[in-house]
Amino acid sequence: MSGYKIVTDATVDLTPAWAERIGVDIIPMECQLDGAPYSFGPGGNISGEEFFAGMRQGKTGSTSQINPTVYESHFERFLSQGLDVVYLCFSSGLSGTIQAARICMEELREKYPDRKIACIDTLSASNGEGFLVNEAAAQQAAGLDFDALVAWVEENKLKVAHWFTVEDLHHLHRGGRVSAATAIMGSALQIKPVMHCDNEGHLTNTAKARGRKKSLLALVDRMDASWTPEKGKRAFICHGDCMEDAKFMEAAILERHSDAEITIFHMGPIIGAHCGPGVIALFFWGSER
Repeated sequence: MSGYKIVTDATVDLTPAWAERIGVDIIPMECQLDGAPYSFGPGGNISGEEFFAGMRQGKTGSTSQINPTVYESHFERFLSQGLDVVYLCFSSGLSGTIQAARICMEELREKYPDRKIACIDTLSASNGEGFLVNEAAAQQAAGLDFDALVAWVEENKLKVAHWFTVEDLHHLHRGGRVSAATAIMGSALQIKPVMHCDNEGHLTNTAKARGRKKSLLALVDRMDASWTPEKGKRAFICHGDCMEDAKFMEAAILERHSDAEITIFHMGPIIGAHCGPGVIALFFWGSER
């Protein structure tokens, strides 16, 4: 057994089976549909598919930060076994949950002075965070020790490109990311935003496309512009109840880059609640975010 455990949160949108295969612990997160509480992640009581089905029915999705006691129980489970802990956390640019994690870790350092604990702000979201976690697990399996793994994540986290588009601008308006006028006009004219996660971990609108297919191809264009296959050929597509669009985008990528290694995941509630059904995202190693 290696001397440390990689821990992350359910924002990663990796399946429990995938996380188990790579040896990563995922902390479940809380979400709501019309105020009814659910837990998403390993041992949770709602899936991404079920959450998006509820939103398609008109229910309002929302999310909550991780409770410090939940952090404590997960971290202490490994510390008490003599393992160090590396926590790869959801972007501080999108959530304040990392503050609770850091407070919890300071308390645990006093209780376990011989153990190492690191809390890394991934500045990433959804499968972008999942992509980084997956690659970090591969580095651990290749033999990187605790300190080398922490340094590797810090060095590489801004090399994971994040590109998003959405089907319905009204969900972004509800979250304060676009104005009411933009949402109404954009919906009427079928204008779709092309968004990415910037170097501060914020979701930023960088361009617009007219129509759904053009917005999907705009994400593929971004991969054309900045993909660095020499670092890794893996790419993740993450969708919110729009598998047909995910398959369309996969085919478009493979037509241009036949050596790309693509995996499609279903998005969970943590990002999905704020982007709505029809959100789709592309993640890969890039020369820029």
